Amino acid sequence: MNNLRDINDDLLKDWLLFRENEISSLSCDKDKKHWVYFDEISKSILNSIPKQNRAFVQKQLNVLDDNFMDYIGYRNEKYYRNGFVDGIQLLCGCIEE
Repeated sequence: MNNLRDINDDLLKDWLLFRENEISSLSCDKDKKHWVYFDEISKSILNSIPKQNRAFVQKQLNVLDDNFMDYIGYRNEKYYRNGFVDGIQLLCGCIEE
């Protein structure tokens, strides 16, 4: 069996991407309540600062958004994958004995 902790283009990664797309569809009120409305928040911030600072602040908000999305992807890969792998290894250990 492959080492399941290795990050490859595999079924688990495809599932994580599917879940990300499913969650971002905001299909229920609970999802909408806990969504990060980054565009709306950014717009509010940009509208409250002087025009001469908007380009800089917009650039920094874009960096923050990219960094946040990278972190979420990393966290999901790390914790979902490791939890899945731990569960599979636990099951395999029970079957082998």
